[in-house]
Order: sequence, then C-alpha cells, then structure tokens
Amino acid sequence: MERTIQKRLSVGGDSWVTVDVYGEPDAPSLVVVPGVMSDAHTWRRVAGAIDAWPSVIVVNRRGRTSSGPLTNSYSLRTEVEDLGVVLDEFDSTRALFGWSYGGLIALLTANDRPIPQVIAYEPVMRPFGRHALPDLKVAAETADWDRCVEIVNRRISGFSAAHVEDLRADHHGWAILRRLSGPLYAELGALNATPPPDVMARQADQVDLIIGQRNRGTAPYGTSFDNVRQHVAHAGVHELPGQGHLAHMQAPAELGHLLNTLAAI
Repeated sequence: MERTIQKRLSVGGDSWVTVDVYGEPDAPSLVVVPGVMSDAHTWRRVAGAIDAWPSVIVVNRRGRTSSGPLTNSYSLRTEVEDLGVVLDEFDSTRALFGWSYGGLIALLTANDRPIPQVIAYEPVMRPFGRHALPDLKVAAETADWDRCVEIVNRRISGFSAAHVEDLRADHHGWAILRRLSGPLYAELGALNATPPPDVMARQADQVDLIIGQRNRGTAPYGTSFDNVRQHVAHAGVHELPGQGHLAHMQAPAELGHLLNTLAAI
C-alpha cells in the first residue's frame, strides 16, 4: 500500500499533528500510533505491508517533525485527546494499533470511546523507565541528545555498550535517533505521572496484545507487557517469532502480515 496524502490536524494547546494516509482516505481504516523514539516515517514499511484494511492512517504524534510542539501542558491525557481528534477526522476507523507508548495511548483511548478493535505491540505502562528520569532530565535540559540516546538504549532498553557503539557508527541512523530523542524526557515523565486505570480498553469490542518472542517474560518490555495484561482482562495474546521491541524496524513485513491476520473485519 502506498502513501496517498498527508494531512495536518489542529489539536489543543496551539499544537497540531500530521498523519500519513496510505490507501483510500475515506475507507475503513487502521490507525497506527507510534511510540517513543519513533515517528510516522519509521512506520512506513509496516504500513506498506498492510492490506487487511483499505486505509492505514499513521499518526505523527506531537513533538516530531512536521507535527507541532508538546507544549507546557503536555501529559498522557494530551495524547489521548490528540488521538481523539484523529479518530473524529477519520470516522471510518475500524481498528487502532499502537506500539510501546503508542499502545498505551490506544488502550486508554478505548476507555473514552467505542472502538471495534485495539491491537497493541508491547505496550508499556507506569513504572516503565522511571529510574532513568533524573538522568534524562539533565540531558534534555542541556540538549545533550547523544546522552539521551545512550540512556534510552542502555538504562531503559537494556542493550549492551557494543550495541550502542554499532548504532553510533551509522551516522545517518544516529542523527535520526538524536532527533527523535527530543520529546523523550517529557513523554517518559508523562507516562510515569499517570496511574493506570484498573481497566483499559473498556469500550473495545476486541483487544489483541502482541509480544516479541525474544521479550517474553523478560525485563523491561516483557514485564511491562505482563503488567498491561492485568488491566486488559479480555485481550487475546499473540507472539511475533524471533523478534524483540523493534520489530517495525527489523521485521516490518512480518509485523504487517501479523496485523493482517488479526484484522477483525
């Protein structure tokens, strides 16, 4: 599926979000909500592999080029309200798919409004990454984006120092990671400032949770996934073989195929 248009939508707090539309803009759609250290562009290959819905809408959340700023009033509630604006604009939406922080946003949005299906890949929830907030605060205040990338990979995701050096050796890729780390402290702070509700996705007809095989039962993503499951009692659980948290980068076709098989349409 090819991208057909990009739209800009005004949201609260003098900000805006852009969305990339693949396929038929007015057709029944899947809305994709990326997480932290990610934007709409990094999801283009997954969107291109999806064909179970005639339209795929990829949200470029605020804080990313070419969407607007987070603003001083930013919170997890801000994200839910922004996604509500997208759903009002694309009122033929049949399913929400969120990755990581985006998965949490999608699950919370389905408490506010009825949604036929919510799919979340390794959604995270409080207290995810809370221990790294003091260091991230210092790095963000000094605009030390190299340090932000190091913290998220080493102290939060648990990757090795060698992995980080491999990332740094790819100068183009490292520049993208530095750019995407700009909203990291604010987003992680918002995630940890909000106690989760007892039940998430209350108004979803169907909920499907996906975990990468490599992360099952292991910290930080597998353990956070297990925490989320306790708040979504009616969810089906699915495993993506051979993958971890970054399946959208490392196996976009496989992830797209799994989403096609889960489509409740």
